[in-house]
Amino acid sequence: MGAHALETGPGPEDPAVPARAALVREIERSGAWEGDPVWREAFETVPRHLFVPYYYIGVSGGYERLWGEDPDPRIRDRWLRGAYADAPLATRVRDGELVSSSSQPSLMAKMLAELEVRDGDAVLEIGAGTGYNAALLAYRLGDGPVTTVDLDVEITESARHHLAVAGYHPTVVTGDGARGVPERAPFDRIIATCTLTTIPHPWLAQCDPGARVLAPLATGLIALDVEGPDHAEGRFLHTSAFFVPLRGATRSGPEPEPARAGGVPRRARAHDLFRFLLALTAGRMDPQDAYALWEREGQPQRERYGVTVGEEGVRAWLDDPEGPYTWKLP
Repeated sequence: MGAHALETGPGPEDPAVPARAALVREIERSGAWEGDPVWREAFETVPRHLFVPYYYIGVSGGYERLWGEDPDPRIRDRWLRGAYADAPLATRVRDGELVSSSSQPSLMAKMLAELEVRDGDAVLEIGAGTGYNAALLAYRLGDGPVTTVDLDVEITESARHHLAVAGYHPTVVTGDGARGVPERAPFDRIIATCTLTTIPHPWLAQCDPGARVLAPLATGLIALDVEGPDHAEGRFLHTSAFFVPLRGATRSGPEPEPARAGGVPRRARAHDLFRFLLALTAGRMDPQDAYALWEREGQPQRERYGVTVGEEGVRAWLDDPEGPYTWKLP
C-alpha cells in the first residue's frame, strides 16, 4: 500500500480530527467497506477539508459560500462541519449552474471499494473535481499509478494545489475525459465521477484485458469487465448515483431530452427504479412501453440491468444481453 504521512499533521486539539472520525463512523455504518477495509484507513487519514477550502450551499434564490478562512468563527465552524458531513458539496458554480462538486463520501467509499483495486494497479479517474478522490486513490496505491483528468483548467489547477497541500502528487491532466489519457495508458481500472450518456470507446482501448470500469450511467453505477479493446460487459450496482454530467467534445452527443411520461401513473413517475429505467432508455423506448416492461418484470432492481460495449456499439439490457429486452445507447 502506498500510504503517505504528512510532515506536519494536525494536532489532537484540531477540530478536524473528531469531525473526520465521525464521518468515518458514518461511512462505516453504510457498509461501504465490505469489499476492501483499507479504504477505511484512507478516509481516516486524508483530510477532506483541505480539498474544499470553500463550497456553496443552496439558499433561497441561489447559493451561499462558506469559506474556511472566514473572519467569523461561527462561519468557519459551519464550514468545517459541512466539510465532514456525509453529503455532496457544490465547489464550483458558474452562471448559477453547478459545474463541479465533491461527491458524498459514503458513495465515494462504495465506488472505491467496488473498483476492486489491487496493489500496483494503474488507475484513471475521469473528473478531477477537488482532487479528494485522487488523494484517496494515491493513499491506497501511491502517487505513481494514479492519473486524474478534467476538461477545465481551473479545476485541474485547483485539484493539483489541494493535492500538494495535503501531501499527494498523482498525475493531474487537463483534457477531455471521454478521450481518456492515452499517454498514461494502459490502465487496470477506470473510475468516472461524472454522469455519462454512454461508454466512450477510447477507454476500452486504453485498458489492459481484465480491467474494470466503474462509471455513473443514467442514475446508477455500471461496473464493466474489459475483455479487450472492443468488448466490455457488466451489470449495474444496486445503489443509485447522481453526478455532474461529463463535459467535452467527445462526450457522445447532447443529453437526451427528458422523457415525457404522460399516461404513466404518478406513483411510477415518482419511483426511483422507474426513473432509472426512463433515464437508461431515454429516446430509445416510449415511456408507456417502459412502464409496461417495468410492471411486467416486477419493478426490477438496478442490478438486473447491464451494459455491453462491442464493435456494434453500446447496448443496455435487462437480465440477459442476448434476451428479449435490449436497446442501444447513444
